[in-house]
Amino acid sequence: MSASVLITGANRGVGLALARHYHAAGRAVIGVCRSGGEEAAELRDIAETLIEGIDVTREEDVARLKQLLAGRRLDLLVNNAGLLQDEGLGELDFDSIRTQMEINAYAPLRVTETLLGNLGEGARIANITSRMGSIADNDSGGRYGYRASKAALNAFGKSLAVDLKPRGIAVAQIHPGYVQTRMVKFGGMISAEEAAAGIARRIEALTLENSGGFWHSNGEVLPW
Repeated sequence: MSASVLITGANRGVGLALARHYHAAGRAVIGVCRSGGEEAAELRDIAETLIEGIDVTREEDVARLKQLLAGRRLDLLVNNAGLLQDEGLGELDFDSIRTQMEINAYAPLRVTETLLGNLGEGARIANITSRMGSIADNDSGGRYGYRASKAALNAFGKSLAVDLKPRGIAVAQIHPGYVQTRMVKFGGMISAEEAAAGIARRIEALTLENSGGFWHSNGEVLPW
């Protein structure tokens, strides 16, 4: 059986590009997404297994995901589903900040913990984070919810790396770059395909020795 790769938020953007990449590489892609129908049309042709209707912020949906994957080994878990919203000081929307924390930080941790039984020795976890989660690199302010949620994801990922090392599971936090996706109204600097290729290279280079790191998809080590 070919190695299994599970990708959340796999129906568009970087997630879909990663699904294309791993499908082309002969990997068994398990695509997980919240929206089905036309939004998942291409993914339906790529994924060996498509699991629709999974809201990664909902405990019952993630529990259903676990049931559907019972007994199946995952060689790679890519926590990709994310949300970017903008808030400025003086007009903070705390519901928006809370939602971004739920999707960008808590959900990847929930999915990872729930699927630990599917991840054996030699498995890898890639958390798709953002350079905006770097505290040291913040020189423009704003984006309170997105920055905080990605910083929290980085902290969760680092702890996962420490806790999972004895099990032989490596973890990476990877910034895809400024990608031309709907999240940024297609105003990015690189294509989703370029980002996916870089992310895959970082995952390929991931070992227990460098587990827990925070990288740009181009290989740059990012500051916390």
